[in-house]
Amino acid sequence: MYAIVEIAGQQFKVEKKQEIFVHRLEEKEGAKVQFADVLLIDNDGKVKVGTPKVEGAAVSAKVIEHMRGDKVLVFKKKRRKGYQKLNGHRQYFTKLVIDEILENVPKAAPKAAKEEPKAEVKEEAPKAAAEVKETTKAPAKPKAAPKATADSKPAAKKAAPKKEAKPKAAPKAKVAPKAKKADADKKEDKE
Repeated sequence: MYAIVEIAGQQFKVEKKQEIFVHRLEEKEGAKVQFADVLLIDNDGKVKVGTPKVEGAAVSAKVIEHMRGDKVLVFKKKRRKGYQKLNGHRQYFTKLVIDEILENVPKAAPKAAKEEPKAEVKEEAPKAAAEVKETTKAPAKPKAAPKATADSKPAAKKAAPKKEAKPKAAPKAKVAPKAKKADADKKEDKE
């Protein structure tokens, strides 16, 4: 006899006394767990397929331990770019032992019995809130100070004086063209 059951978002094919590893569950070690999301049951050739779940079927299991899986290395690289990254990851798991595969599980208590206590709580809550309002009054909130205008700003917040601009350097003298050089050479020869 085996069943296909959904546990923590994954589907598992389980048999009685089988050990499986599922994603971490919140239950404590040694606790008994029952999964009602049974998708298929095969009982010696008699197959019941759910649409999507088999009604009245459940799988009960016992939490053995919480553990971590083997380390998986994640390596990323982009060639010729000088980029590479290595990350390690260890997944958290819960080890379960399947106790039973149940085909006919009694249904839970009717919902009408559960709603009555809620109705009583709702009736009492407004009364308690009214009593609290009567006994305690909140003190008046102080008014906020008026906002400062542009004229009343403190002197510290005014703009800092501007730095003096540096005088520009005088332009360099231009080199005389060749014709002027020739005239200067003639003058030197005359002297």
